[in-house]
Amino acid sequence: MDKEQQQQNTPSVKRTLLIFNCCLLAVGNCGGPLIMRLYFVHGGKRVWLSSCLETGGWPIIFIPLLISYIHRRRLAALDPSGSPNSAQFIFMKPRLFLASAFIGILTGFDDYLYAYGVARLPVSTSALIIACQLAFTAGFAFLLVKQKFTSYSINAVVLLTIGGAVLALHTSGDRPAGESNKDYIAGFLMTVAAAVVYGFVLPLVELTYKKARQQITYTLVLEFQLIMSLFATIVCAIGMLINNDFQVIPREAEAFGLGKFRYYLVLVLSAILWQGFFLGAIGVIFSSSSLFSGIVIAVLLPVTEILAVIIFNERFQAEKGVSLALNLWGFLSYFYGEIKHNKRKKLELQRYEETTSTQVANV
Repeated sequence: MDKEQQQQNTPSVKRTLLIFNCCLLAVGNCGGPLIMRLYFVHGGKRVWLSSCLETGGWPIIFIPLLISYIHRRRLAALDPSGSPNSAQFIFMKPRLFLASAFIGILTGFDDYLYAYGVARLPVSTSALIIACQLAFTAGFAFLLVKQKFTSYSINAVVLLTIGGAVLALHTSGDRPAGESNKDYIAGFLMTVAAAVVYGFVLPLVELTYKKARQQITYTLVLEFQLIMSLFATIVCAIGMLINNDFQVIPREAEAFGLGKFRYYLVLVLSAILWQGFFLGAIGVIFSSSSLFSGIVIAVLLPVTEILAVIIFNERFQAEKGVSLALNLWGFLSYFYGEIKHNKRKKLELQRYEETTSTQVANV
């Protein structure tokens, strides 16, 4: 393991990366759905195009990868036994490449499911439905990576799941004007399907890290994200070709409610924001776990909910209020449990150290 790899795996650097990736996830998780809904509200109709934009910003990853490579070359140049040319350019091995490609294909289909739902549901509704993703993440994390649960984390998952289910009580109550009940229900079900698929993807990423048979660094996480997004984009681009989306883009830009320039600006911002979401999600898994990544996504729900009501003047019915209250209760339960768990671990560590020091003194 080289110097950069050693630096990236120290506890302090991992904490810094965790905070950084939580910020990326926050911006992407709140901004992505809003900018996507903005596209549909003002005349956009291409679901495959929207899904492609969710991972289409993958070339951005080349920037931090290039910076990382330049940094490695400088470190190699300072090493008396090495040279700049000895810096490794690519870390990913074939096993990890195949895994990231497979996860990318799954993500591509998940992108379509989610975009389909956003096209037909208010953001505040789709965001609350996505809250049930945490239940699937927890279940798959238990099966795939043997995630351990406490009574508090189980309580949080149950509350969040019920919170999402409450919305199904009045599925047509906030149906957008001019949309049929059939389309609304289809959007609802597709959003639930998207939550199931991505609930599986997060633990699968964590399992891939554990089974990679090579040291996982943040540079490798960036490579993983690049390949995953590339294959997801290929899946969506094929859908665009079949649906003739590429030919329609210029005409759609001309008819866009906010103007042609803002149409392309919305597409670019969508690609950037969603790339932040996906990189943040797998970055949090690298620094913590897939369950925590799912928790962070769920924690940001109230922010997305409030912003959607403010920006799009979406209605806030009673069932949304109940759902939001249950979600907040679940968040508080999880974090309270984590605080208690960490305190208990510290006490156990102190007792162990005291016992060990006493035994050494007696000898």
